[in-house]
Amino acid sequence: MSDWERSSTARVIPPARPRKLAKVPFVELADGRLQGVVSSGSDIERVYVSSVGAGTFAYACSTNNNRPCGGARGGFCNHIRTLINEAVLQYGAERVARYLRVETEGEPSAQTLTTSMTGARPSRGDTAAAAPVFSRFLRHLAYLELAPTTGPLPEMQWFPPTRAVA
Repeated sequence: MSDWERSSTARVIPPARPRKLAKVPFVELADGRLQGVVSSGSDIERVYVSSVGAGTFAYACSTNNNRPCGGARGGFCNHIRTLINEAVLQYGAERVARYLRVETEGEPSAQTLTTSMTGARPSRGDTAAAAPVFSRFLRHLAYLELAPTTGPLPEMQWFPPTRAVA
């Protein structure tokens, strides 16, 4: 067993390439989807929660207050395309292709992944995942505001302390 397997912390995989967080501050491969938060191109105070389902490529895009994206009619909008590009920068094209179960000809890239998924004629997916994704994004932002410390964070403790029974 290696040292990281015995430790109480998870191994962090460095990004495949550095990415700019201003356009897509949050991207994750989770819950059977590529999902994340994408900044609006027209309004600095608006963000979109976008996702693409693994295998089905069902897509969803809406604002953080559940208003549908006007560009996601009948296909991927620019927010979803940007999310795919940033996911490839964060995780690498091969890992994103494997997770989403996308088959491409040759070496995968953000462009070939998007082309393969749109060629499969994806359908509009459920926007129910938007709220938990946006909530996780806000929680990540809150951690950035904390002062550096080596002490424990109560909300990061996974197991409740055991109490002695009297």
